[in-house]
Amino acid sequence: MNRHERRPLAAGEAQLEYLDGDFRVLKPGSFVLCATTGEKIMIDDLKYWDVDLQEAYATPQAKLTRLGLNVIL
Repeated sequence: MNRHERRPLAAGEAQLEYLDGDFRVLKPGSFVLCATTGEKIMIDDLKYWDVDLQEAYATPQAKLTRLGLNVIL
């Protein structure tokens, strides 16, 4: 493979380490699961996570629900 070619994303669930403002791929995959809803979140669409809990969220509302805050956005 040419070093400038992109490798295809591995199918299946990825394992990530969530950092402040970024994440590290521990096991390649194309998606992670929302900790609240179980919804698949494509890696390219991942925007919300909790560093302390090491969980991903599909939406800001999902994060608030996980924290027990029933706030309507």
